[in-house]
Amino acid sequence: MNRNRTTALIAFSVAAASLSACKSERNAADTVAAARTDSAAGRVDSAARVDSMKTNARSGWTEPGILGYAWAANAGEVRLGQLGVKKAMNAKVKAFAQEMVTDHRSMETESKTLATKVKATADTAADAARDLLNHGRDEVKDLTDKAASADWDKNFIDKMIDDHQKVLDKLQDASKNTTNTDLRAALEKATGKVQEHLTKAQDIKNNVLKS
Repeated sequence: MNRNRTTALIAFSVAAASLSACKSERNAADTVAAARTDSAAGRVDSAARVDSMKTNARSGWTEPGILGYAWAANAGEVRLGQLGVKKAMNAKVKAFAQEMVTDHRSMETESKTLATKVKATADTAADAARDLLNHGRDEVKDLTDKAASADWDKNFIDKMIDDHQKVLDKLQDASKNTTNTDLRAALEKATGKVQEHLTKAQDIKNNVLKS
C-alpha cells in the first residue's frame, strides 16, 4: 500500500509539473503574440503618419507650414490694418482697417491655441509664409511712404482686395491638403473670415470710393 501510494504521488507530481510547464509555455506564447500584435499596430500607425506627411509634403503643405502661413497672413494684415487706421481719410476705410486689426489679432490667438492642440510649431521659413512676409513688408513700406489722401485710400483698398483673395486661395488649398481634422476645421473658419473681409473691401471699392 505504501509503495502504491508513493508511486501515485510521484505520478501526480509529474503530471502537475507537466501541466504547469505547458501552461507557462502557453502564457509565454500568448505574451509574445500580443507583443508582436502591438508592435505591428505601432508600425501601421507610424507608417500611416509617415504616408500622411509625405502626401502633405507633395502638395506643398505640412502642418508647420500651414501654421506658419496663417501666422504670416495674420501678422501682415494687423500691420496693414494699423497703418490704415492711422492714415485712411475715408471713415469707412478707417473702420474697415480697424476691423482687420481686431479680427486678425483674434485669429493670431486662435492659431497659437491650434498649434498647441496639434502639437506643431509654425514654420515661418516655409516658402509660402516667407513669400507672404516679404510681400507684406513691401506693402507696408509702399503705403508708409505715400502721403495720406483719397488716392491712398483707394490704393489701400486695392491692396486689401488683392491680398485677401490670394490668402483665401492659399487657405482653401491648404484645407484640401491636410488630413488633420482640427487643422481643417480651423482653416475653414479662417477662410470664412477672410472671405468676409474680401467682400467688404470690394463693397467699399465699388460703392464708397468709386469716382
